[in-house]
Amino acid sequence: MARHGGGRGWYGKVVGAALGVTVLAVGASVWTAQADAVGGSSPKATASATPGSGLEPVAMTIAHASDKGPRGVNITIDDGPDPAWTPQVLDVLREYGVKATFCVTGTQAQAHPDLVKKVVAAGHRLCDHTVSHDTTMDRKSEAYQSQQILDAERMITEASGGVRPLYYRAPGGAFTPYSRELAASRGMRPLGWNVDTKDFEQPGADAIVATVQRELPNGPTILFHDAGGDRSQTLEALRRVLPWLKEQGYSFGFPVR
Repeated sequence: MARHGGGRGWYGKVVGAALGVTVLAVGASVWTAQADAVGGSSPKATASATPGSGLEPVAMTIAHASDKGPRGVNITIDDGPDPAWTPQVLDVLREYGVKATFCVTGTQAQAHPDLVKKVVAAGHRLCDHTVSHDTTMDRKSEAYQSQQILDAERMITEASGGVRPLYYRAPGGAFTPYSRELAASRGMRPLGWNVDTKDFEQPGADAIVATVQRELPNGPTILFHDAGGDRSQTLEALRRVLPWLKEQGYSFGFPVR
């Protein structure tokens, strides 16, 4: 998976706010492809699911496959919610009857809880995308990784009114064995992607659509964004991609858990 770093200066504006709210110290060529086997150290005991906690640990390998099977696709929307763009993305998804997975940052969730609730109310799923979208977190300490993942989980759950994220996507694909095991112990399946539309680079709607059509054989999980800049090209591309996928005989599902 490509590491997203360029053209994302928007996140520098929220890192300071994110640090202020943190309190814990702590592609694939086939449709069912899973990423590397997990190794390394185990998460700290405080982060593990405990009896009676209501958390069911899930697999710690990185999910790509769709729960709709070999003709299923997963639409994933990253980095929001954003008050300008998320409502418009929700409108397009509703127009075509598509459910998606929204990979939400803790800072944005805390700033816009009404939008997180709208995502949930529309039948979409939530994914923990860390507090501040640090694409270098795989080079940071385990305590820092824990803070980014667990604080975001708490912030997203509070913003949603009690609905927990079911997945964890590392910013820019910056997974570590530790972060995957930690997320999985909290019931959040690590989530990858197969088709990187690169819509955050604003290459034009034609280029975004062409990328989906060209790279879809790589696997079913498609990456779009609803924050971090002008997403008008993403909206136009979704209006073209979603009906095209239906015409090709695909159905829309969620990533496997």
